Amino acid sequence: MRHTAKVHVRWDDLDAFGHINNAKYLTYVQEARADFTWFARQAAGKTPLLFDMVVARAEVDYIEPIYDGGMDVDCQIWITRIGNASFEMEYEIIHKGVIRARVKTTQVAVSVETKRSRPLSDEEREFLAEYLEEPK
Repeated sequence: MRHTAKVHVRWDDLDAFGHINNAKYLTYVQEARADFTWFARQAAGKTPLLFDMVVARAEVDYIEPIYDGGMDVDCQIWITRIGNASFEMEYEIIHKGVIRARVKTTQVAVSVETKRSRPLSDEEREFLAEYLEEPK
């Protein structure tokens, strides 16, 4: 199963070449991740999870430029690995039915008190497992 979040592309995301600046793609997946773990869960009457995770690694494959601003794109999210304190997420940013970018991040759960990694809870593992797919 995948989670799909609508992410707004602003006009000022366009760069001098007339397409979306490369750094903005990480902002889009960050917003989609917040929807996945917080806002969509809250809207469904569930408790938000993983508010205390950090990005340990990010990779972006830019496939096809986006030349529009002032509209929404779809960002699909799924999980490819669940470890003790970390997990890997993959994303596809889709505009007009075309995959424009693929992103992969490694997330680490962090204790708010100690600022160090912490084991994922059973509830977090169950949630992530619902979206687990084999890596491509």
